[in-house]
Order: sequence, then structure tokens, then C-alpha cells
Amino acid sequence: MSQTPSIPKGTRDFGQVETARRNYIFDTIKGVFRTFGYSQIETPAMENLSTLLGKYGDEGDKLLFRILNSGDAFKDIDPEMDSTALTKAVCEKGLRYDLTVPFARFVVQHRNDLTFPFKRFQIQPVWRADRPQKGRYREFCQCDVDVIGSTSQLNELELVQIVDKVFSLLGVRVAVKINNRKVLTGLAEICGFPDKVVDITVAIDKLDKVGLDAVKEEMAGKGLTPEAISVVEPVLSLSGPTSAKIKAMRSLLNGGSASGAVSETGLKGLDELEELFSLIEAAGVETPVEMDLSLARGLNYYTGAIFEVKALDYQIGSICGGGRYDNLTGIFGLPGMSGVGISFGADRIYDVLAGLDKFPPSLDSSTTLLFANMGQEETKYVIPIAKALRDNGVSVEIWPEPSKLKKQFDYADRKSIPFFSITGADEAASGTVQLKNLSTGEQKAFSKDDLTGILSFLGN
Repeated sequence: MSQTPSIPKGTRDFGQVETARRNYIFDTIKGVFRTFGYSQIETPAMENLSTLLGKYGDEGDKLLFRILNSGDAFKDIDPEMDSTALTKAVCEKGLRYDLTVPFARFVVQHRNDLTFPFKRFQIQPVWRADRPQKGRYREFCQCDVDVIGSTSQLNELELVQIVDKVFSLLGVRVAVKINNRKVLTGLAEICGFPDKVVDITVAIDKLDKVGLDAVKEEMAGKGLTPEAISVVEPVLSLSGPTSAKIKAMRSLLNGGSASGAVSETGLKGLDELEELFSLIEAAGVETPVEMDLSLARGLNYYTGAIFEVKALDYQIGSICGGGRYDNLTGIFGLPGMSGVGISFGADRIYDVLAGLDKFPPSLDSSTTLLFANMGQEETKYVIPIAKALRDNGVSVEIWPEPSKLKKQFDYADRKSIPFFSITGADEAASGTVQLKNLSTGEQKAFSKDDLTGILSFLGN
């Protein structure tokens, strides 16, 4: 008895409609990226584990898909090895977790061939050994845009403008949240635990998911004292305009906390935020942009501005995220190369567009016109007409064999083909072609040589 075919949990097949809709998202995003001067690159699905490990924090490392070495990976393996040593011995490669670390590796490896600042975008799948759930997959596509080799806040502004333009074109209302990791570092410093900035940011990053009490409990579990937590807590609930938040934080980081400590790093982060928001205002960005001091983003390599984008009219997690990283290339031998980027979560964006019914109806069909098959001679007559239309960019099908017209109409209906042609012996004799708009019922005859009229009827 044959086994029913299946695919791994957390992965999906994409049929013709889904693929057309995904390409609509990719093409929209690519078009915006290119208007800002970004060029496309690609990197391999697999990287050396040495490239990936240690870049995403302990939680990220656990989600890496490891690939067994080719051949007999377990040959000559010491049976007494613990699981960590065994994994290292039999797995030298892994599937990429994101596109940013491979990008940093790419920059270092190809630095002599690149012009800096280097502006690139990359649209490829990534893999994470996460627990599958709504809006979270083990294989999903990221659309990354990064600029590396410049510390200018104009780069951060461009990312906000790109988000603004992309979602305007897609017809989705979003909000952009921005923070700065230097501010979070300063927070760790003034509460007396500068060595626990990662623990604090990882905990804060879960605020939307688990709530304030759980975040406080996690920080306590990481060794923060009640006094330290009391410094962090009010920051997470600050409200009001950006200027008021920056003023409150500037006071706090400049000796205004119970500890009286001053954080130069935190104050530098506030300066950067102030500059960025002034640029956003000058650019006339229409999308709501908010300074959110609870935004942490858990990835360890962020050092400056951090971004998160959420849909306003559809309940789902963040659909974009990113930030500034000052020395990601340093771990690959090229120190001091600052970059900033943002990743568009294509799969979540797809879910939002589908949930809000924002996909153009025309995407549901890959074919504009179907010629009915009325017999061998009639088919020979329409073949050159179909070719002329295809040469003018129209998607055309000819039904492959003579059959009942109902069957051919049903095919057009199931594929959402908008136009149908019954061109038989009479039309062939008179040198005409019959076209019908299946949505409106309008039917019209054209000379087979009247391409202009035919194309106009088809909406081309």
C-alpha cells in the first residue's frame, strides 16, 4: 500500500494563484528597492555553521537547521561524545537563519569587488526550526534591503520611506515603531547591570506577547534586583509624543534615576533618535511612525536604530523588522563596517493582503484569452492570431482538442479567464475573430488583422 505524500510541518506548497500573488508582492517590493538605488544579490541556501553560530543569541542558535555531512557522517565517531560535540562532528553546514549574516559574509568575501556604501536587496527563503503556528513557518521568504559602509541617519530614513512606499502601493495601513539599542544599553547601565543588556532586551522584546508581569519575572530570573527592575518598568509604559519621550529618557539617562548614574551610550542613542525623527518629519512620511521604548528586537548584532512594522487592520505579528549593526562584518575579518537594513516578511504580508482582500483580481488568472477549439482547420486559423497577440504581451491559450463548448467554458470559469473566443468556420471564411467578455457578456467581432481593436477590447 502506497504512503500518502506529505510535506514537513511548517512548510507549504504554492499553487498558481499563490505564486502569482507572491510575485505581485516581490515585484512591488523590488520596484521600490530599485528606486532607492539598491541592487539584487543572492547567497547559497546553506552556509558553514561557523558562519551562522553565535550571531543570533542562544535562542537563535537552537533554531538553526543543521545539515549532516555528506557520505557516512557517523563513520569513526566516538560513541562517548556528548550531543553538542557529536553535532559539531557530523554537521559542518546549516540552512541560513536569515539573510543579514550571509550578507555580512558576502561583503567581507567580495569587498574588493564592491563599491561602498554598498546597497543591496535580497529575496530568498530562510529556515528556522521553530514550532509552526499561525503566521510562523519553518521555511519562509525574506525580502531584505541593507546599506553597509555608512553611518549616516539618511540610511535609516530611506528604510522608513521604503516601508511607507511599499505598503502604500500594496494598499495596507501600517505603523512603524522605532527604538535604539544604545538607549537599551544605557538603561542596563543606569540600573546597575550593564553586563545583562542582552537578558534585558530579550525579556523586553516579549512585552507584546507575554505582558509586563511576565517580562519583570523573566528579568528577575536573570538576576536583576527589584531596584533595577523598578528603573526599567516605567520606561516600558512611557507615552506621548516622541519629543516628550526623548525628554523623559534624557533626564533618566543623565542622572535622573534612583541610582543617579549617567549613561553616555544611552544619551548618544537619544541623539540618534532625535535626528532620525527630524529627518522623517522633513521627508513628509505619511505612515505613522512611533518611538517605542519597549521595542528591543532580540538579535544580538543590532547596535543602533531598530525598526518594527505592524499592520493596523489585521491581527498578526510584525511584518517587517530590522536595525543598525555597527560591526557585523568584524567577526568575518572586516571591522568597523557599519550597516543598517530591514527585512520584509513576505509570508506574513501575503496573509495580511489575503485577509484584507487586497490582491488585485487579475492575479487569479495567468491567461487573458481562451480560444475555443472548433476543429482542426479552425484551430489552424486562430494559431497565427494567438501568436500576434502573444507578441503584443497578451496571455493566450488555445483549447487543445475539439470538445463540448460547456467543458471549454467551465475551464475558462475555473481559471478566471476573462475573455473567450468562439471563432469557427464562418469567422475563418470572413477573416474575422469573435471575442466575448465573460464578466460583462459583451461580444464583438473584429477583423483578424485589427490588432489595435482586439487589444483595446482585451484591455491592453
